[in-house]
Formats: sequence, structure tokens, C-alpha cells
Amino acid sequence: MIRHIVFFTVKRIEDLGRAQRLLGRLGEISHALAFEVAANARIDPIGDAADIVVYAEFADEAALAAWKAHPIYDETTQAVRPLRELRWSADFRSTLA
Repeated sequence: MIRHIVFFTVKRIEDLGRAQRLLGRLGEISHALAFEVAANARIDPIGDAADIVVYAEFADEAALAAWKAHPIYDETTQAVRPLRELRWSADFRSTLA
């Protein structure tokens, strides 16, 4: 299983809700086994830099690639890019069931 995690900061806090809603469209793409977008709860006092977290799980690398190749992914990326300041992402293979 591939776990895909992306962290975003927005340029203007007023755009937080809009960016989160736009990123939620990625959940319409069928290749993900699990998908969630949430505002950072900022529970960890050291890890409070991100505004939005995107989390998804995929059966394999091919499913992740198919998800990123979907037109909704490109539309969402184009819509969110002007709203975001920073973006970090990580993909890792998980052995947890």
C-alpha cells in the first residue's frame, strides 16, 4: 500500500476554507482506497506550520499514478496553486494492514 500525504500553507488565511473545499474534489477520483482533507488541528506545538493536510491511500504505485493522471487532479492543482504558499508531500510504502 502507498500512503500519500501532502501539507499545504495558504497565502491568506481567508482562503483556507476555499483551498480545503477545492482539495476535497480529489476525493471524487476513484483510484484512492482512502481519502481525507482536513485543516491542521495544530495539536503538536512544534508541528503547526501546515494549514491543510491531504491524506490518501493507494493499492500500489500504478493506482497513485492513475489518480494523478485524472483530469480532476489537474483541475484541482491549477485552482489551488494560486492560493497556496508552500506544499510538501511524501509517499511511502506501508506494511500495515
